[in-house]
Amino acid sequence: MAKPRIGIALGSGSARGWAHIGVLEALGEAGIVPDIVCGTSIGALVGAAHAAGRLPQLRDWVAAAGWREIVGLLDVRLTGGGLIDGKDLLAFLNGLGLALPIESLPRPFAAVATDLASGREVWLQNGPLHEAVRASAALPGLFSPALREGRWLVDGGLCNPVPVSVCRALGAEVIIAVNLNGDLVGRRFAAPAPAASPAPSAEGMGRALRALPAALRDQAVSLAGRLFPPGTATPGYFDVLANSINIMQDQITRTRLAGDPPHVLLLPRLRDMALMDFHRGKEAIAEGRACVEQALPMLRRFL
Repeated sequence: MAKPRIGIALGSGSARGWAHIGVLEALGEAGIVPDIVCGTSIGALVGAAHAAGRLPQLRDWVAAAGWREIVGLLDVRLTGGGLIDGKDLLAFLNGLGLALPIESLPRPFAAVATDLASGREVWLQNGPLHEAVRASAALPGLFSPALREGRWLVDGGLCNPVPVSVCRALGAEVIIAVNLNGDLVGRRFAAPAPAASPAPSAEGMGRALRALPAALRDQAVSLAGRLFPPGTATPGYFDVLANSINIMQDQITRTRLAGDPPHVLLLPRLRDMALMDFHRGKEAIAEGRACVEQALPMLRRFL
């Protein structure tokens, strides 16, 4: 029998998306190498690195990244449709070796974005790879929209958080899907215990922001204070944004997967990882690997 064409659909999920690295590494070690790679948002970033043969370089950076490195990618501005412009992210992707045409990749790849005007999903299958990733990851409220071929594009998670349908359309016969948001809805907001300082992640970001040049320091620290209010029972900016996005994407994902299910669905358990916990890459990667190890019997049934 001929080996079936394997497609992998890497879902959206912000910082939880580093789990995709562990998933791809564990699949490779088990001899399962996807022939078709499709991704949405952070899934598009990791999928692009894998399709371009740059996954080890991305993994090394993620494993070593702290708040200083993460903040270095966030060119904050208060105009232009988002808190973050995204030019520094493009430069990072360029440095990672992803500024190459999608058509030149050794395997089919597609990143999913959303047309801001029509609301339709857009499959990015040609042009510069790093620009496609930037468009797919333009999370509303955080990143500014990306202009591509006369259209303003935002995060693909608004319409297709786990792009199984794209894998199938590109010819995949067995589809592995990774849903990063399956266990997030339902988390309760609890009033924190009195503390003299903000939560560790907010404190870490505050230190990194204060390391900025003096001309930007006051504005950055003020912004951090509004986004991460310490010692309050009221959900902060990122709490509201993240949970709202989680609810939306969970509902969309359930509907899409019910009508177009994958052969194997992987659900990394990352309930305690917040929207901006990009500095917790090692934990996410480890959970991605564990998720594959648990699913190997099911995977071998299809392969």
